[in-house]
Parts: sequence; C-alpha cells; structure tokens
Amino acid sequence: MSVLRFDSFRDFDRLTQQLLGEGGRRSGPQGFPMDAYRRGDRFYVHLDLPGVDPDSIDLTCERNVLTIRAERSFQANQDDEVIVSERPQGSFSRQLFVSEALDTDSIDASYDQGVLTLEIPVAEQAKPKRIEISRSHSGRQTIEGTGRASSETAESDRAPQPGNTPASG
Repeated sequence: MSVLRFDSFRDFDRLTQQLLGEGGRRSGPQGFPMDAYRRGDRFYVHLDLPGVDPDSIDLTCERNVLTIRAERSFQANQDDEVIVSERPQGSFSRQLFVSEALDTDSIDASYDQGVLTLEIPVAEQAKPKRIEISRSHSGRQTIEGTGRASSETAESDRAPQPGNTPASG
C-alpha cells in the first residue's frame, strides 16, 4: 500500500515556486504569518514559527524597527531517500515598524507550541492622562450692579414715579 499520491500539476506548481523563489526553499529570508492587536495598554503580536528551534529565534529592536529572525532546517542523512519535501526550510525574517508610543524597552517574548508571542506595553508618555482643572481660590465673586429684582421692576413700572404725574385731561 502506498502513502504517496501523485498529482502532476501540484508537483509542477511546487517546482515552479521553488525555481522562481516564491516558496519551498528560497535563497533569501522568508516571512511568516502573524496576528497583531491591542488589548488595553498592551499590544500583542503572535507569529507562527512551527518547527523552529527556540534558540534560533533572534529578536532585535533598533530605532522603531522590530526584527524577528528564525531558522528551520531539515538535514537528511546520506542514506535518506527524500520522497517529499514541502515544508519551508531556511531563514525566516519579518520586520515590524513600531510606533514611538510603544515601550520597546519592555517587550516580553515567549515561544509556545510553535507560536512566538510578543507583548509590547504602551509607553507611559503615550497613555491618556486626566488633566486636572484648577478652580479659583477666591470662591464666589460678587458682582455689584444697579439692576432691580424683576418683581420690583414690574410694580415700579405701574406706579407713578415722583415728579412724573399723569397729565390731566
């Protein structure tokens, strides 16, 4: 019983990708998929690196560029007859441009079950701050004027003023 299946078009596509450098074992560094999101005062980045030796992962930050590098390799023995080799091998690299609002000096990184997780806190200077509003120290201020209360005004408009007598007819 054979475990292999034959698909000539699939093999042709894989060969084409390898020759054109779009997959398989490319000569230059390859990228890897990631998810990134913000939760409260922290940013999280999850990078898929299955089969990568954690000791081969290199994480650096220079200015506002976070660079992740890793390597995965399969070394066949001399006596091995490789039947299928579809898993990407070689160097993997990804660069992330990080905002100055993030604290790159406090990045936490962990690698678990083929996923590299980066936890990047928001920098203190970028967090929203409540601004205190100062109040006058003198308390209430009295404004003096010559106006009359509205009920007094209504009565005085009806009553004759001294020196203003109604004209007789």
